[in-house]
Amino acid sequence: MSASSSQQRRFRQSKPHAARPAKPPSEQPRLILLNKPHDVLPQFSDEQGRATLKNFVHVPDVYPAGRLDRDSEGLMLLTNDGRLQARIADPRFKMAKTYWAQVEGEPTKTQLQQLRNGVMLKDGVATASTAQIIPVPKIWPRTPPVRFRKNIPTTWIALVIHEGRNRQVRRMTAAVGLPTLRLVRVQVGPWALAELLPGQWRDVAPVFPSAG
Repeated sequence: MSASSSQQRRFRQSKPHAARPAKPPSEQPRLILLNKPHDVLPQFSDEQGRATLKNFVHVPDVYPAGRLDRDSEGLMLLTNDGRLQARIADPRFKMAKTYWAQVEGEPTKTQLQQLRNGVMLKDGVATASTAQIIPVPKIWPRTPPVRFRKNIPTTWIALVIHEGRNRQVRRMTAAVGLPTLRLVRVQVGPWALAELLPGQWRDVAPVFPSAG
């Protein structure tokens, strides 16, 4: 048999590969708002046995939409809907994130304006669309308590950022001479922490609200 005849025979016997179907959306999509406590990893497993989201949320097949540092507290969004997860977490959409930061010292107008104008970090300029002093918020005490330096006042400020770089808020405040002692995220896009206490969570409608 010639080489060409052999190739034709193999071609006739072969079958085209079926296209892999796209993963269908979850039949019961969920969106969960969680108040992540301090010293909890923003993931569901850890080989070192440290506290994770699994200690608080016993819901199968939900995953974080975005992250929140281990030593930060407050709002995390969890979902089993891949498209919603991407819409929330993808930095291209620049979703607003509101933080309350307890900083060391008393911020000046110049320092707050620096945060709004943008500060240079190792990975580029980072900007807060809002940076202002706020009254001491009525929130839960942190466990363990924040360690203060004697004779140095602290101030609470609210910052709104539209990125999600690693430890961004802490690096921004440090860059203008205001080290962050405690950091609480209170809102992501249209979703707010509201009355949730550390470790508590609630379901909300698993949709992204349309503009307007």
